[in-house]
Amino acid sequence: MLHMRLQKYIADCQVASRRKAEEMIQDGRVAVNGIVVTEMGIVVDPDKDIVEVNGKKINPPDKKIYVMLHKPKGYITSAKDQFGRPDVATLVSTIPARLFPVGRLDYDTSGLLLMTNDGDLTYKLTHPKHEVDKVYVARVIGKPEEADLIKLRAGVEIEGQITAPAKVHLVKDWGTTASLRITIREGRNRQVRKMLAAVGLTVLTLKRVATGGLFLGDLEVGKYRFLTKDEVEKLMNI
Repeated sequence: MLHMRLQKYIADCQVASRRKAEEMIQDGRVAVNGIVVTEMGIVVDPDKDIVEVNGKKINPPDKKIYVMLHKPKGYITSAKDQFGRPDVATLVSTIPARLFPVGRLDYDTSGLLLMTNDGDLTYKLTHPKHEVDKVYVARVIGKPEEADLIKLRAGVEIEGQITAPAKVHLVKDWGTTASLRITIREGRNRQVRKMLAAVGLTVLTLKRVATGGLFLGDLEVGKYRFLTKDEVEKLMNI
């Protein structure tokens, strides 16, 4: 969170208006890190400083933030990486809140990644019982046969388990390569790549274009946007 003037922080915590907060400071009713302050102009860091009003610590109400990011290839979705690879948090670092990815999108995959500080929504969207659609476009080497598509739709074996039925369609055939649109409701590690490998197809590029009924659209690679109220409600109603 960004540094801010003390009276604004008190107002953001919904304790009082900014003008009333100034009166409280002048009256000696406010302490920062255990020290009573009576002068205007004090700046606090909400992430580090402890602010008390009338002897009670105050905190801002949690503001829920919902973001759609176009994740580039070459970024990880975990917080730490032993190889020092960049993580997606750096792409939303201008937002004054700590956001977490909703689910995973592997290092070599690009596309739609939701990020939020709403743990309840994250749980809803990632729990298997809610069966949230995730749509990918994969470019593969060769031309998939109809028999391959049938197998993928029915479910293939990955590491001893059969995948749930998927929607798979051939988008375009260039002869030496082809494009597939794949919709799954599971979230296993590198699942789409492993599904395609199970029918002998090698992935050249993989991009997630939709999830939970929201579409990436023309959002530029590496950029993000805040979800609209209608989009948030749509996710809440899943």
